[in-house]
Amino acid sequence: MSEPLVLTRQQEHLYFVTLNRPEKRNALTQDMLEQLARAVRACDTLPDLRAILINANGPVFSAGVDVMALAGLRASTGGQHPSRWLRRLADRWQRLLYDIESIEIPVIAVLQGRVIGLGLELALACDLRVAAVDAELSLPETRLGLVADVGGTTRLSRTVGPSRAKDLLMTARAIGAAEALQWGLVNRVVPVAALQEAALILAQEIARNAPLAVGMTKHIIDQGDGLDKHTQMALERWAQSQLITSEDAAEAMSAFLEKRPGRFVGK
Repeated sequence: MSEPLVLTRQQEHLYFVTLNRPEKRNALTQDMLEQLARAVRACDTLPDLRAILINANGPVFSAGVDVMALAGLRASTGGQHPSRWLRRLADRWQRLLYDIESIEIPVIAVLQGRVIGLGLELALACDLRVAAVDAELSLPETRLGLVADVGGTTRLSRTVGPSRAKDLLMTARAIGAAEALQWGLVNRVVPVAALQEAALILAQEIARNAPLAVGMTKHIIDQGDGLDKHTQMALERWAQSQLITSEDAAEAMSAFLEKRPGRFVGK
């Protein structure tokens, strides 16, 4: 029996989703993306979760799309026009990454080794990225006569700004972890041996806070992108008006007065 392509486990308030195709450098297939998105969506039904970590087995986070598997998909389209087939495929994969991006629970990508193409697009769909010092990140699609079409151009430019996004996309070069940190493409850079621990510490820092407030903060930032300043601040006012009556807000006040950590339940 073959190994699962995606592994999952829960550890108290944290949920780990692991790419498990190390012999293929975790090259992504449609089946892997669907399993990954399904695993993340299932977290919505687990009330005690505070953070999701997406990592990978082996020395490489992901070498990008599995070209052979992609060719197999193309061969099974029944003569559909290539342009129409590719638009539909890109739309499907964009939706799968949006499922990961849009969940209210924070998602952390744990990156080591090569993070290429679709692998980087997956990481960009996460809220935060922790990288090992050996990480190399690239979107090489222009070298192949293509564009990064699974949210790559969109999310990269919104993460690092249009000028740096053009630099990475138009040159198709790889950047190391230190430069990615300087750009804001990753949030932490740590030694390879400390990667999992550093990601765990970040997730635990998030998990200590009130989950409703963390989720609202994520939504305000994500939904506010592109809105004018006053409309986004209206989102802040609305969110605050909902949170102020929550059990967690009352618990936070009690914890502050009693000089103890809050015991939040997400209500």
